[in-house]
Amino acid sequence: LRRPVRRGPRAARTAPLLGMTVLAPIVVFVVSRQSQVLVERFLASTLPAGAISHLNYAQKVAQMPMVLSLMICTVTFPVVARAMADGQREKARRRVERDLALAGMVVLLGTAVVLGYAPQIIDILFQRGAFDAADTEATAQVMRVYAAGLLGHCLVGALSRPFFSSTRPTWFPAFAMGTGLLVTMGAGYALTYRFGVDGIATANALGISTTALLLLMGLGTRVVPIRAREVAVSLGRLAGAALVAGAAGWAAAPVLPDPVLSLAAGCLHVPAVFFLTGLALRSPEVVSLLALIRRRFTDGR
Repeated sequence: LRRPVRRGPRAARTAPLLGMTVLAPIVVFVVSRQSQVLVERFLASTLPAGAISHLNYAQKVAQMPMVLSLMICTVTFPVVARAMADGQREKARRRVERDLALAGMVVLLGTAVVLGYAPQIIDILFQRGAFDAADTEATAQVMRVYAAGLLGHCLVGALSRPFFSSTRPTWFPAFAMGTGLLVTMGAGYALTYRFGVDGIATANALGISTTALLLLMGLGTRVVPIRAREVAVSLGRLAGAALVAGAAGWAAAPVLPDPVLSLAAGCLHVPAVFFLTGLALRSPEVVSLLALIRRRFTDGR
């Protein structure tokens, strides 16, 4: 058995200080991100009754695609952390780029469904009792505006993980999140009194997208040498496919008056348009996914 190492009083005093030094950037980043909600609720408190409820319902439902997409990055986070700890920067780069592509595809597919079938989703979930058709229409409208920032929310969650996997504490994510928070505040004050809750949702999308852009630009120069241009082009193709699929769903949603049947049909219609458009735009992620599915069915592996 090894003898216990005796640590002096100086080491005992240094350990908590070192822990706080590493933890402080993460705390500031998380607090800044959650402060967006406080800014939105403060702005909504000046609007007529029901505005905060519409924001809450719309935000919680619209964030589901983002939560699903971040599961990919959560599972692979230990792989990235281990590769960076071992100095395998190329392995970390490939893993981060792949995670961004997969998470972006999932969140943008969900965004297309939200854009096309927001009224049907809200109707099925909430329209009963005091929550009437007018509330459904208002909440669905806000949810569609929130959907514009879903990719930004996904990228912020995915890009912040490699920053906090590095051996040294970094304040860049906190700086990027603080900048996005300032954009949210400024855009919120400029848009709320003219556009109401839609202006608040727009400010949220602008702020979080600013943060995502800063993190994407800063990751390659500070932590992992990702190919930011290639990642942006890939996500742009997926975003184009999501816009086309969302517009197709928006146009087809009123065909079936029953919200359950309409949403069920949309869960087939929107993905089909999304993947077909992705093929037309030559999105590598869509091509790879469809090739994998075809191989599974034809070769059985």
